[in-house]
Amino acid sequence: MNKPTAEAVATLVGVVIGAGILGIPYVVARSGIIFGAINIIIIGIAVLFTNLFMGEIVLRTKGNHQLTGYAEKYLGAAGKWIMAIAMIIGSYGAMLAYTIGEGQILSVVIGGSSLLNSMIFFVLASVIVYIGIKAVEESELYLSIIFLVIVIVIICINLSHADIQNLSVGDGNIFLPFGVVLFAYLGAQAIPAMREELKNNWKHMKKAIIIGSLIPLFVYLLFGISVVAVTGAGTTGVASIGLGEAIGRYMVFLGNIFAVFSMATSFIVIGFVLKEMYHYDFKINDNLSFLLAVSLPLILFLLGFKDFIETLSVAGSFSGGVMGILIVLMLWNSRKSGERDPEFKVGLSRMLGILIIAMFLLGIAYQIIDILGFI
Repeated sequence: MNKPTAEAVATLVGVVIGAGILGIPYVVARSGIIFGAINIIIIGIAVLFTNLFMGEIVLRTKGNHQLTGYAEKYLGAAGKWIMAIAMIIGSYGAMLAYTIGEGQILSVVIGGSSLLNSMIFFVLASVIVYIGIKAVEESELYLSIIFLVIVIVIICINLSHADIQNLSVGDGNIFLPFGVVLFAYLGAQAIPAMREELKNNWKHMKKAIIIGSLIPLFVYLLFGISVVAVTGAGTTGVASIGLGEAIGRYMVFLGNIFAVFSMATSFIVIGFVLKEMYHYDFKINDNLSFLLAVSLPLILFLLGFKDFIETLSVAGSFSGGVMGILIVLMLWNSRKSGERDPEFKVGLSRMLGILIIAMFLLGIAYQIIDILGFI
């Protein structure tokens, strides 16, 4: 693998693997190992193909764009706005989830109430978003690679403390993990960046997307199962908390410090990107852009939205589902009005696209039914 391809793979892996991984063990434990693994594998394969679809789209298009730009080009103004709303829902959902999760983790590490710790975290992180420390955003990729190494270390530690009897948990709800797992896979916004990194090596785009999509799949599968093998029915919403209780002091430090920094950096980068989007794309002044970027997660938190897993699930189902559907529609239209011949084409795209759209619609429908309290 040449250097540009390796860098492109690292970009995709770095964007995908983040704080969302911490919610996977809980939903795997709740649904059961078999159904949890099925979700991780099937959703991972579906995301692999949507990433390949996105890769073909960017290679059919001249110039550099972001997801909203491609949506506008191939789906019109309505497509642009729907994509933007889906991305905003995912971003706000992530910031709310990280505010909730940080409070829970800090209560374990330093004590105090989770509400107070969440507020302290929110204020400190928001100050950094307001100041606009560009280095935090630019270092996110490298931090994500470090986090990946730490996750692998945690998996190895888990395996040495595993008990096969802990795997016999779950209520058999195959739909329960959908939103959380899909949230953890979100990363299609990395595909346009991969196009820029590969430059004149676009023939390697397909390989980079496949490798970069399969690495999270295997990591999530191993992490989810290994955590449940240690904590069983006691698996916590934020996985590192339960691991610390089950394994001991050094896991309290390693697991929770990993969780604290992964959530903090993700919150800051997402907040910073939202602030810039409002300022540059919507021509809103800097101070108001900052308030728009950070206020909604705070309002939702203060209104009582304090369930880490439910927040990830809602954000993943709606944001990831809508974005995935739009990508399929964009691919179909790009094959009619694309500006150049791509370096690769995804076979069976019509059939695969229909199956992926059906899966995402089913996941969204389940989430709506769950919110309405019919499940």
